[in-house]
Amino acid sequence: MISTLLVANRGEIARRVVRGARTLGIRTVAIYSEPDADAPHVAEADRAVALHGSTSAETYLDVEQVLAAARATGADAVHPGYGFLSENASFARACAEAGLVWVGPDPASIEAMGVKHTAKALARDAGVPTLPDALLETDDPGDWTRAAEQVGFPLLVKASAGGGGSGMREVRSPDALADAVRSARAEAARSFGDDTVFLERLLDAPRHVEIQVVGDAQGHVVHLGERECSIQRRHQKVVEEAPSPVVSAELRAEMGATAVALAEKLGYVGVGTVEFLVEDADFLTSDDGVDASGAAAPQGFVPQVDAKLTPASYYFLEMNTRLQVEHPVTEEVYGVDLVALQLAIADGEPLPFRQDDVTPRGHAVEVRLYAEDPAAGDRPGPGTLHRYRHGAELRWEDALGATGEVSAFYDPMIAKVIAHAPTRAAAARRLAAGLAQAEIHGPTTNRDLLVAVLRDPDFLAGRTRTDFLDRRPDLRTPEAATPRLVHLAAAVACTSATRREHDPLAALAPPGWRPLRGAPRPTVTWAGPDGEVAVTAHRTADGIDLDGRRLGLRDLSPGSVRVTLDGVEYRCRVAQHDGTAHVDDGEGHSAWREVPRLPAPDAAAGGAGPVSEVPGTVVEVLVREGDRVVAGQKLVVLEAMKMEHPALAATDGVVETVHVAVGQYVEAHATLVTLDVAE
Repeated sequence: MISTLLVANRGEIARRVVRGARTLGIRTVAIYSEPDADAPHVAEADRAVALHGSTSAETYLDVEQVLAAARATGADAVHPGYGFLSENASFARACAEAGLVWVGPDPASIEAMGVKHTAKALARDAGVPTLPDALLETDDPGDWTRAAEQVGFPLLVKASAGGGGSGMREVRSPDALADAVRSARAEAARSFGDDTVFLERLLDAPRHVEIQVVGDAQGHVVHLGERECSIQRRHQKVVEEAPSPVVSAELRAEMGATAVALAEKLGYVGVGTVEFLVEDADFLTSDDGVDASGAAAPQGFVPQVDAKLTPASYYFLEMNTRLQVEHPVTEEVYGVDLVALQLAIADGEPLPFRQDDVTPRGHAVEVRLYAEDPAAGDRPGPGTLHRYRHGAELRWEDALGATGEVSAFYDPMIAKVIAHAPTRAAAARRLAAGLAQAEIHGPTTNRDLLVAVLRDPDFLAGRTRTDFLDRRPDLRTPEAATPRLVHLAAAVACTSATRREHDPLAALAPPGWRPLRGAPRPTVTWAGPDGEVAVTAHRTADGIDLDGRRLGLRDLSPGSVRVTLDGVEYRCRVAQHDGTAHVDDGEGHSAWREVPRLPAPDAAAGGAGPVSEVPGTVVEVLVREGDRVVAGQKLVVLEAMKMEHPALAATDGVVETVHVAVGQYVEAHATLVTLDVAE
């Protein structure tokens, strides 16, 4: 039996595995990189081993360091979580050779499903419907074009190894194919060490539905229903739920049987997920530019049923031979502990249930809370999380503690948040309320987007296809739940209260007192969620005037105030971190910073060229000194937090200096290229 488990991961999944192992009386070992030295998963494990380095490649992907940590702590098993080494067959073999129990499927299954184009061939042999595809085996663009004609447009160029949206490019016309193939190959080589790509027919706006399968060493395979994961950005999921709002009991049984057949063909042992793309029949057969739900079809959409597609409503996408990020929704609906089940299977125990025992109960929805800005193309934002508080009504799978650092070296996920309720609408309502009420102070997050999605009529009606966020860009910048003026008043009043508390002389004067009564009141500029706003504020004993608008103030302290606007009272909590006032009132939240009257000079203002928006590693330098460039031209590409960040020329000019090289790590706001701009 497993006695000591090394968790070869970090963040929320490492914490989840530690908790699961502890319920079974298994000791746990954490590993950590230098940036993760103070991370919660390190403190929560029974033992911890430091890895030398900061990046994923230097630490969590370093097989020798991970195995050395297992030897040093006497671990007899390894749980890889997801990502990193979780689908690395060589690592699974290395664990077995070191005498360690691998908590996952055997290496042969990992290899079979790890290469997407061969996985599709195996799926076809098992009777699973698949989309047309073609492997690109040469460097000849002519061969690429012929393969594309066979597959049909639109299509995806996809990395055969890896996943998570990396090495994937959408192509809608032949003239865009060559650039897409080269770009996808380059990213695949960087991300997975393998530049093999293939072409696959692209379904416009399908649903992404996956089946959870579990197999034991005795040959029993069971499916635990489906999850729908259609709401995505950059081909990565942000909202997941179980069961799907559109999958009938009959379709669930059919898709489940198909997934089980594939697992049985593999002799699969462990927890895995078979992913499908599901056509939305109403969307495909609409002939008036509006689908059956009333939502407008994408611009340029021509409804048709393509004869090249096999006659099925769902198609194999891939199989993930590991635990999924979204596994909690299945746990909530089916009443299972998938981590405990993984450990039991690894110990050789049979499944404790059969297919007839599996029945869904209620509905569960999960969202991924990221440190990223939806209004800026989902740009990730590393930085200090000053305060992170939430209630216990929901299931929070936190990557960080009450405070922490969102590292630039890894995925920007802060938490997964899950609600379970008797109905889908009730689960969405509970989840939205819990998210809105949380206090999250620090980097910009996608919290407002998630709340807006959960409360959106299209979502609540089940109209959730993979183009959901593309069709609803308004959700990225939702209207504030609380008037901005209320939060500004709270920020101004509480900031003033803090100053008075720390200034003995100011504390003696009544609110609004000024030594020169005739002098005009100064205008102060505050930077807030919608940019900068200049206001003239006048405090009185029971209120505040902001540019002539009267707001009532009650129970004012440095940390809270009750603000009344137009007869409605808002209870605001205010926390100040590094000169920024963070305001929460249970439904709305915003951050405000008083702009200095004499701002410090911009350290990066010397170069007329792009700077790095986030810290990251340079993966492409596309210009040389002396090159003439035009506004909007891509000059440098950075990779940070699992995303590429192109740096563009802001104006026409000539490259004077290139400050970076491929492979170099740069901090945020570093000048990348200096341009000589003609007057």
